[in-house]
Amino acid sequence: MPGQMILHWSPRSPYVRKVMIALHETGLQDRVKTVRTVAGGTTPHLELMKVNPVGKIPTLELEDGTAVYDSPVILEYLDSLHSGHKLYPTAWPERLTALRWHALGQGMLDNALPLLGEGFRPPERQSEPHKALWRAKLAACVDALEQEADTLAATPFNVGHIAIGVALGYLDFRFDVLGWRNGHPKLTAWHATFNARPSVAANMPADG
Repeated sequence: MPGQMILHWSPRSPYVRKVMIALHETGLQDRVKTVRTVAGGTTPHLELMKVNPVGKIPTLELEDGTAVYDSPVILEYLDSLHSGHKLYPTAWPERLTALRWHALGQGMLDNALPLLGEGFRPPERQSEPHKALWRAKLAACVDALEQEADTLAATPFNVGHIAIGVALGYLDFRFDVLGWRNGHPKLTAWHATFNARPSVAANMPADG
């Protein structure tokens, strides 16, 4: 029986949420122990940095002490540990589509996080041009996904679905004011099916 791995975890992190959904989808939940780790803000997490010098979550510690990071690497590693339906297709062009979708979802998060952080700065120090840029990129991503929603719905579940679904869920969690569903009925319908998956419903974002 394989030993347990340790996942440095937070209920707020969308990057961690991707990993938690993947664990559920691959049936590997029992092989991972989650450890609450606060890695944001301006204070370095010195203990985490001994494991992952970048000091970010998610970080996965394997049984032999090897540290795996960040989320795309962890996801691919987990997908190698099970014999069920693979989140990373092996055949092309299906694999390329999954990787591209994952990059799109990851890119959305990479724009949403600094937008959120900018909002915590004093109003007089916030950069309105940067905020407008990040919002414009997020809007462009949602517009592009509306055009691909039918393909998303028709394609077997893969790592790209996880990344896109989590990114849209993060907009709901932190940026409901953006109203991403407005004018995007196909993407709205697809995201409802994503949220209905047991792996997703069991790993909803939360403050705490």
